[in-house]
Amino acid sequence: MKILQKAKKSLGQNFLIDKNIINKIINIGNINKSKIIVEIGAGYGNLTTAITVAKPKKIFAIEKDKKLFSFLNNRFRNYKNIKIINDDILNLIGKKNLGKNMIVFGNLPYNISTQILASLIMLKKWPPWYEVLILMFQKEVANRILAKPHTKEYGRLSVLSNWRLEIKKHFDVSKNSFFPKPKVDSTLLSFKPRKNNPFDLKNPKNLEIVTRVLFSNRRKMINKNFKKLFNQNMSISKNLNLDLSVRPEELNYEAYYKIAELYEKLS
Repeated sequence: MKILQKAKKSLGQNFLIDKNIINKIINIGNINKSKIIVEIGAGYGNLTTAITVAKPKKIFAIEKDKKLFSFLNNRFRNYKNIKIINDDILNLIGKKNLGKNMIVFGNLPYNISTQILASLIMLKKWPPWYEVLILMFQKEVANRILAKPHTKEYGRLSVLSNWRLEIKKHFDVSKNSFFPKPKVDSTLLSFKPRKNNPFDLKNPKNLEIVTRVLFSNRRKMINKNFKKLFNQNMSISKNLNLDLSVRPEELNYEAYYKIAELYEKLS
């Protein structure tokens, strides 16, 4: 692989170079000629090249780094179905003209991976513009996304992710599969939007507020923070049949979604 520059820590750059892993990732997407692909952080285009073999209708390869953007433009100049976009994915997620039913691939920068995922979950319009997300995370972050109640990894990220998405773990990826080699291993997850979500919120940010407040003291009972949320109105806990002496990690996903529904109704 031709190296243009030293990887930028500020952009969380670790490029996937293992062809075997790249092919396994592509196979998960079930790409066909009618599909439109979005790739987050195209880097040197290794994954992009593998995607082209499946001949999708269109590939939007997003790369924030200007030098890599120029490199990609040159590398794929003869591909009519590839558009290279020099922008930050966080600027693009909420735009209304992205298209529909897209397959999103991303070897996400470690430093903003949770921010990217949260932005993809918090879209006001649901079901969203994407059909499936196939994303690589630092292993520790993936464990937090997958975490169940009563575990130390369980937290805001677990609750937010499982609210609107069906999550599947595919495989772990060794740090040796990247250049430069990171200090930790990674995990590949896929996410499919839940189409019939019983816990529908008009404003997704209400769930963000509820989880932020209740998880702000992980080791303590939720009692005080629950009172903060509902202005000391204790009858609400009775309506929810909620024991306020539990700690945040003891509440299951559904409890948080029900609290958020009531918070939205009363706000």
